Amino acid sequence: EFVNTFIDFPKPLVAVVNGPAVGISVTLLGLFDAVYASDKATFHTPFTSLGQCPEACSSYTFPKIMGPAKAAEMLLFGKKLTAREACAQGLVTEVFPDSTFEKEIWTRLKAYAKLPPNSMRISKELIRKNEKEMLHAVNAEECTTLKAMVLSEEHINAIKSFLSRKSK
Repeated sequence: EFVNTFIDFPKPLVAVVNGPAVGISVTLLGLFDAVYASDKATFHTPFTSLGQCPEACSSYTFPKIMGPAKAAEMLLFGKKLTAREACAQGLVTEVFPDSTFEKEIWTRLKAYAKLPPNSMRISKELIRKNEKEMLHAVNAEECTTLKAMVLSEEHINAIKSFLSRKSK
């Protein structure tokens, strides 16, 4: 339901990332219309090391956005990307210096807010309408798979290992 809300959201979705983004805060970005990041932002999807699988339609959106090899680096091997790497791979729209990030973002968002809302809604609908059915199907499959994996011994052991590293 949570991810479906992003798939169906009629207004433009703009993400602003100014630090470490991990897991679903990264995978959801494939459903956004624009993603702006400070040069201090990082993007990490450590699913395999936790005995999990991709979520938030990232098994579909990431290969489409950045190509299969770069998507595999993130989703299979847990490669953490810098903001500049994420931008070069198409996950991030634009990177701003941390020192001017907030000012530049607010200037841009205020300008976007002045654009005709109905035109933006209709344009987004045209851009996304052929993908919605596929995105809902991918989300359902990822959720079913993730539910099964969370109950697996592999996942439980991976979480135990992660927690034991954190407690040291």
